[in-house]
Amino acid sequence: MCGRFTHLFTWKQLYELLALHGIECAIPARYNVAPTQTAPVVVADDETGFNVLRQLQWGLVPSWADDPKIGSSLINARGESVATKPAFRSAFKHRRCIVPISGFYEWKPIPGSKFKQPLYITPTDVGDIWLLAGLWESWKQREGSSLDTFTILTTAANQAMAKIHDRMPVILERADALRWLDHTPSAVESSTNIASSLITQYPAERMLFTPVSRLVNAPRNDSPDCIKTDIESSAPQADLFG
Repeated sequence: MCGRFTHLFTWKQLYELLALHGIECAIPARYNVAPTQTAPVVVADDETGFNVLRQLQWGLVPSWADDPKIGSSLINARGESVATKPAFRSAFKHRRCIVPISGFYEWKPIPGSKFKQPLYITPTDVGDIWLLAGLWESWKQREGSSLDTFTILTTAANQAMAKIHDRMPVILERADALRWLDHTPSAVESSTNIASSLITQYPAERMLFTPVSRLVNAPRNDSPDCIKTDIESSAPQADLFG
């Protein structure tokens, strides 16, 4: 799954990756983005067709929902059923998005302990950006304003992730990111077929697992200390995963 992540990149970096349109803006560094918080997400603007960066709330609220609280249980969408599940199928056809991240967290059980070791999972290429497959929705609030939200797709874990969790986020290759965003009305059927083919496992050898402080366990902690290596728990990856 994906339950926490970081974004430590700039607008210019995304501009080069995803052909962003619009005025350059500052993206504050975030070290511990949690569900129900907002994050920068790339969507294709329906009117212009350009890819734009927007701030959306994490936890998808379907347009038909009676209560926005449903979003807290829809932070992830299983790739295997996203095309048919009522909460996601419309967004999968018409409102796919990309969630850029610098890394994400997962928690590994510690034998003989009630605690879990948080791991910060990042690209092996330092400074690289991961582009996660996502969906977004716009929900009309009673006063007439809109609440725009997103969810992150997941798939079966690769060999390394499987030792921590049975799921992992869908990480798109750079060459596939623009194909994921393409949902032109004239090619809805073919675009969803293409999108389905992009829901795959990311190679384990391109992922780096680093033990970090338990500070990340609390969403209120959002500082560089969250990603500092936990020296006491630090070990070669072969030892870390047994």
